[in-house]
Amino acid sequence: MVQFFTVGLGAGAVAAVTFSVLASGSSIALLLFYLAPLPVMIAALGWSHWTGLLAALSGTLAVSFGFNLPVVLVFLVGIALPAWWLGYLALLARPAAAGAATIAAGPALDWYPPGRLVLWAALLGALLVALAVPAFGIDPDGVRATLKTGFERMIRQNTGTPADAPLVLPGVTDPERVLDALAAALPPALASLVTVTLLFNLWLAGRAVSVSGRLPRPWPVLSALRLPMASPVLLALSVAGSFLPGFAGLAAGLLAATLSIAFAALGLAVLHALAAPMKGRVLVLSVLYAGILLLGWPILAVTLVGLADSLIDLRGRVARDRRGGPPPGAPPRHPANDPE
Repeated sequence: MVQFFTVGLGAGAVAAVTFSVLASGSSIALLLFYLAPLPVMIAALGWSHWTGLLAALSGTLAVSFGFNLPVVLVFLVGIALPAWWLGYLALLARPAAAGAATIAAGPALDWYPPGRLVLWAALLGALLVALAVPAFGIDPDGVRATLKTGFERMIRQNTGTPADAPLVLPGVTDPERVLDALAAALPPALASLVTVTLLFNLWLAGRAVSVSGRLPRPWPVLSALRLPMASPVLLALSVAGSFLPGFAGLAAGLLAATLSIAFAALGLAVLHALAAPMKGRVLVLSVLYAGILLLGWPILAVTLVGLADSLIDLRGRVARDRRGGPPPGAPPRHPANDPE
């Protein structure tokens, strides 16, 4: 019980501090802000989801002493509760099917599939931004107008352009179109960033807890990652729904963006699996990640690889062509990977 309160309150305090330092405006503060979910996830994965929940609530209480209610809600709804929820899901398990091998600590368990965790991160990323969008306007046009005004004000401040002077951007003939594009791209980009942040923190928390020996579940084979079978259908529906008018289209666009991140994660898993037998796999994967970080556009190809694997089992086909066996490290498809 003492450890429960010590870890929970301590993790909550660290999460509150990493969130609050954003007010300083420094680059390091921004990095710490992105790591704000990490303490809550570590508490949930390493001790229990109750400890993670205590960290989430105590961190929210700590933030409330220094910020107003909207900021407190941002921490609670946007950081603390999603971090706790993913930590809670990651430790869900059920007894394995009859006849499964037992382990020293007891009967074998089927743990919550990593693919579902990735899908949950995508759903949370879209949901959190969708909840924040009404703060910028009562309709999508109003949201884009507010964001456009904000971008214009920021550019004028950085360039020293007076408010009554025409906006000039070096090398740009039509600044208005650039502002319109930025305003339209920001919501899905932000939703994608939230998804990536949640996934990275979950991976980092799992690694930290695993190294400490406190992770109850075995570390998953990430190259065997599979999204639920309905994921491609959900992506197709969200892309189609993004053409709807009003907030429905905006919300569908957010979901399409975050699901694309999920398929990009799947694509990376596929490429890791396909590169496993290669002698130069380290070089190949290093070039891939460098290309993604420096150029950006290779992530689109990676996303298509993930989508192809969901539709035609790319890893299975390549493995059968190579040696007639299953993909490297891939377990047989299990009903737990499919939506209930």
